[in-house]
Amino acid sequence: MTRGLEIDYETADRITIQTLKDHLKYMKEDLRQHLEEGKWLHQNDVNDYYVYIPKVEDVINYFSGNN
Repeated sequence: MTRGLEIDYETADRITIQTLKDHLKYMKEDLRQHLEEGKWLHQNDVNDYYVYIPKVEDVINYFSGNN
């Protein structure tokens, strides 16, 4: 017997959008704290955040229908 959970596409999209928004918020806050408050952040993460942040924003806009 297969067990699992099925949800409709709209619910899946809302979960995806919220997860991406949460992750985006954390990346922006980590980067802000690093730049403004001197919080340690590995240089690779700093470099990656500059690449990832606009890409995650694009994906959020796509899923939100704001593209």
